[in-house]
Amino acid sequence: MRRERGVAMLTAIILVALATIVAASIAFVSGMTARRTSGAFMFDQGIQFAGAAEAMAAYVLREDRKDNQTDDYSETWAQPYGPVELIEGSGIWLEARLDDAQGRFNVNNLVDADGVVRTEGIDQFKRLLATLQLEEKWAALLADWIDADDQPNGFEGGEDTLYLAQSPAYRAPNAPIVSISELLALPGFGSERYLRIAPYVSALPPGTPLNVCTAPGIVIDAMTEEREYGLDAERLAKSRESGCFPTKADLQAKTDAAKWVTLQYQISDSSEYFRLRSFVGIGTMELALYSLLKRESTGVRPILRTYGTD
Repeated sequence: MRRERGVAMLTAIILVALATIVAASIAFVSGMTARRTSGAFMFDQGIQFAGAAEAMAAYVLREDRKDNQTDDYSETWAQPYGPVELIEGSGIWLEARLDDAQGRFNVNNLVDADGVVRTEGIDQFKRLLATLQLEEKWAALLADWIDADDQPNGFEGGEDTLYLAQSPAYRAPNAPIVSISELLALPGFGSERYLRIAPYVSALPPGTPLNVCTAPGIVIDAMTEEREYGLDAERLAKSRESGCFPTKADLQAKTDAAKWVTLQYQISDSSEYFRLRSFVGIGTMELALYSLLKRESTGVRPILRTYGTD
């Protein structure tokens, strides 16, 4: 009888333990399912609010085009929005900012519309690299990454033979890049160089001109072979408080006539491409949306979106 009572008690203890494990497992799964559902719902909400930020930016850009044909950082579109609580007491926050994507050196301008390397574009990019204390060899390597042929651009260039030797192996796309993060595909480029050059470059269609009203001084100097506007960033920013500076007329007055023949088509005082950064916070969920917007005669449309990272 004592042995039977001991076995019965042991069995009861085991059953209670098993029931506890099952109950805890069910509670955990139910809790995680509820949390995933809540997270998915908040993420969908965040996408909608970020889409609203895109619509708001499109409206501002359309209205700006009605006022004038020049784009600079003194205008309404360049003013940051938020952070603002969209619905009082909801805990839903939105912050957004527009930047001029044409106010950076377009790396796809290393080639022309047919994918042929532009020597002038490489020289301009080399000057920018030198100013940032980066090796000039990256200009030839990047040009080979983009151009349409499969022949290396001199001793500093590189095509499939270079990339197939990497681990893992890959090929050069031989097409314009869609994101400046492709710079990291160049062997040895690394994150340190990328972070140094990222604020000064963009990836837009070949032939897209640089907006001198919004471009950093060192980018303007790289384009014009001058050393004036990049020497004092604070002074340049102050000069732009009231509008476009330098203007195309300012640059023409300081540029050799022979150089101006080609340079005048590579610079502009207006923009078609803008980069929108939208940040949404809902409870514990945070969403970052980066949108490349193109302003056309018929309106404004997003042509590229990335989530989480730029």
